[in-house]
Amino acid sequence: MSEDLRQVALARWVGRVLDDESPAALVNLAGDAGFRRYFRTSAEPRLIAVDSPPERTDPARFVALADYLRRNGVHTPMVIAANATDGYLLLEDLGDTQLFSVLGNDSVEGLYAEVMSELLSLQQIPRQEDLLPTYSPELLLTEMRIMPEWLVSKLLGYRLQEAETRMLEDTFQQLLESAANQPQTLVHRDYHSRNLMIRGGERPGIVDFQDAVWGPVTYDLVSLLRDCYIRWPRERVERWALAYAATAEAAGVLEPVEPETFLAWFDWMGLQRHIKVLGLFPRLALRDGKQGYLGDLPLVIRYILETAGRYAELKPFARWFESQLLPLIEQQPWYSDYRYAGDPPKNCID
Repeated sequence: MSEDLRQVALARWVGRVLDDESPAALVNLAGDAGFRRYFRTSAEPRLIAVDSPPERTDPARFVALADYLRRNGVHTPMVIAANATDGYLLLEDLGDTQLFSVLGNDSVEGLYAEVMSELLSLQQIPRQEDLLPTYSPELLLTEMRIMPEWLVSKLLGYRLQEAETRMLEDTFQQLLESAANQPQTLVHRDYHSRNLMIRGGERPGIVDFQDAVWGPVTYDLVSLLRDCYIRWPRERVERWALAYAATAEAAGVLEPVEPETFLAWFDWMGLQRHIKVLGLFPRLALRDGKQGYLGDLPLVIRYILETAGRYAELKPFARWFESQLLPLIEQQPWYSDYRYAGDPPKNCID
């Protein structure tokens, strides 16, 4: 069924759920990086209607996860109604105010304290294995291999030599070992400023949780503090990360660990995630026509070069990236190099 026909069918279903004989009036909202589409109803109270094609998504898992997280004290949107067979959902509306839109030097300390408190709540949730599969080495490796396929080959047109492929696989294996050595908790997988909703007087709302898994303790923390959409000075990020580690230790989420070890876990987990993003965003642009994501790649590249360049084991990857890929990246129309610019862009707060 075409997107237009699915929207009509969704409007009729929402109308029936709301005991209205006519289709609901739906206003299209910006979607995520997946295959779901979101609409706001015009009637009061405002609700969110979701088109979640069952052949490409798992609406039943979304409903089950939403319920499980809410029962464990996390503020996810309440599911008002669901038709998992057709892929239609009706959800509580958590508003339009993303964390990203209200972050600034004056507000960040208080806002991050709130969303890190929510993260601690997430990480204290016990595992339900049928809902939270393991973030396996195979899945983590598959994610990283998106980068050589979609950034290196398809976007930049660069052909890897055998020695380069070996170097990449060696780097990936080191990152996998670091992830495996960490304590394992619930992982949201996209815990960042565009998936955290702020409403005055309420706990932050958490969306886009449908891909949650059981994995490394630093994954969501680095997703938040080394956000692909906003950057903070490294010293400040490390202070936040260590403060969170101390809180997690006190809560029993984390056994006592040396600060240097925790920061290495944090850095290497961030590198794994950013390597994945370097493949994911070009795939969204080339395969799905979502060109806007390319504009966020320069910040991700900066993270990668800064992090990999600080560790002797990762410097071969950093040197290769800077010497072989960066010259090609600099020719791309979406690229802007602000590492040495006098005025950082609005998403780079130094």
